[in-house]
Amino acid sequence: MLIAPSVNALQILLNACIDELSQLDMRVNVNKSLCIRFEKRYNVDCACPLLSKNEPLKRVNQCRYLSVYFVSGQSFKCSFDQSKRQHFKAFNSIFSKVGRLASEEVVISLLRDKCLPVLLYGVEACPVLVRAISNR
Repeated sequence: MLIAPSVNALQILLNACIDELSQLDMRVNVNKSLCIRFEKRYNVDCACPLLSKNEPLKRVNQCRYLSVYFVSGQSFKCSFDQSKRQHFKAFNSIFSKVGRLASEEVVISLLRDKCLPVLLYGVEACPVLVRAISNR
């Protein structure tokens, strides 16, 4: 992940990475490389940085990095929708198997150990807004 204060600075960082990778006989995968913008003018079209063969990075409004979803906007923010879905999927899976058979303590322990980490993964890296906590 490269983070830069401007598109020009990002191009300089990208060129440095491309040079280092070429010395290691490696290259940047164009299909897996994305560009996302966080600032007041996030929705203004601008030239995306170029990769080695004058291929521009694909610009997106949302991207995933290590299972944390970032959303383009006026400030840095994350989306927890996928984490919530995965949390409820894990919860429903466990509860459907042992919900009425096991004691409350066992069910709560399973939910705490298996479901809560899914929901909280990466949350320390993202600012959490009140509206992100709600069930909408």
